[in-house]
Amino acid sequence: MKAVFGIVGLGVMGKSLSRNMASKGFRLALFNRYVQDKEEAVAENFIREFPELEDALGFEDLASFAQSLERPRKILLMVQAGSATDQTIDALRPYLEAGDILIDGGNAFFKDTESRISDLKEAGIHFMGTGVSGGEAGALNGPSIMPGGDAAAYEKISPFLEQIAAKDINGKPCCTYIGSGGSGHFVKMVHNGIEYAEMQLIAELYALLRWGTQLNPDEIADIFEPWLSGPANSYLLEITVSILRKTEGETFLIDLILDQAANKGTGSWTSIVASDLGVAIPTITAALFARFQSAFKAERVQYASQFPMHPEMLEVDVKELLDAYQLARFLNHQQGFVLMQQAAIQFEWQLNLSELARIWTNGCIIRSQMMRDISHVFSESQLLLAHPLAWHTLDAGKEALLALVGKGLAAQIPLPCFSASANYMLMAFQEDSSANLIQAQRDFFGAHTYQRVDDPSGKKYHTNW
Repeated sequence: MKAVFGIVGLGVMGKSLSRNMASKGFRLALFNRYVQDKEEAVAENFIREFPELEDALGFEDLASFAQSLERPRKILLMVQAGSATDQTIDALRPYLEAGDILIDGGNAFFKDTESRISDLKEAGIHFMGTGVSGGEAGALNGPSIMPGGDAAAYEKISPFLEQIAAKDINGKPCCTYIGSGGSGHFVKMVHNGIEYAEMQLIAELYALLRWGTQLNPDEIADIFEPWLSGPANSYLLEITVSILRKTEGETFLIDLILDQAANKGTGSWTSIVASDLGVAIPTITAALFARFQSAFKAERVQYASQFPMHPEMLEVDVKELLDAYQLARFLNHQQGFVLMQQAAIQFEWQLNLSELARIWTNGCIIRSQMMRDISHVFSESQLLLAHPLAWHTLDAGKEALLALVGKGLAAQIPLPCFSASANYMLMAFQEDSSANLIQAQRDFFGAHTYQRVDDPSGKKYHTNW
């Protein structure tokens, strides 16, 4: 009896997704490469370890793996993005036939995905670039899944992906067809960019409370925990409360963790693509650059010894903190969704932003009450900042955000994401900006021309300054 679905790559995510799918009653073929003395009989040993996999077939030979699958083959690749993905595709290709479907569940760059789609299309093989979010626990219990590529191919794999996906508040799977081309991996990239900023905003709240008010991690958790019962509820805030309460002996574990933040590239891609498309995402980019700057630990230690910054005590109103946080988060999401809107125009993708936000309401790392609200907004309007939800959030948080940034910087506590959000807000609602001076300067030194407010025709002017 042949397997109905294949999975290549049994790392943490591949194993969790395999167990998830097997628990839904699907007979699987599992492949993991053979590396002598390092990776031997990985699939077979994995199958023996978990009872839900008793009907699964394990392989370390690709030909046998491919032969074990029903036609058309449906194969999920859970291997490292980049050259490892290409090597896996090349190794599999001799054993594939027209109509087979490869699903890339890694964090691939969307343009690489589009190249692979084009290359495999010549042989009649479908390639689906598919974002998967939720980490190890999400993959096991139900992730958010973002498949992009050929719509007809999605119809063939949807029964599998929708079965293993998380369910939203109404019981619908957090999996939907995103669109053509590399759209699935594009929206996963933006998801990760939003995630970067969500994490950094929480870290900045922690910094304000830890250094500005001298609260210990447990006391900070006491402030955050009640927020989980209201509109600020999110998975990232929830895990932060747990992190802050964790101790090792008499020491808070957070105090033993080196303050150098790592990244895997998706945040960089988000900022680069936004620049290419001319979309401002300052909050997301500030979060990325904060990680970069944190990596220079040795230099920071040296500079601090030569020119120390001493955070000053400040008074923090908890409601003001919450209102500022909610507005900064809203502006972060606004930036990510505008980027996806512009990409849809540029690349001719039919993105359903309401549906996209819906599948991010559970399973994924950025799931939150705010994401549910945003899904509702996009069911009514395509302009997030023009919706009454935005007006309410702005009314509640504008003064709080500006005050928080001012007080925090005056107290010598860096707030890159809160500051970026405040400036984004001010610029977004500024009817008249200083960009006219920029245009004049460009015309002065480069004869780049400018338009005039007293001539609505759009005619370009140049002045001999």
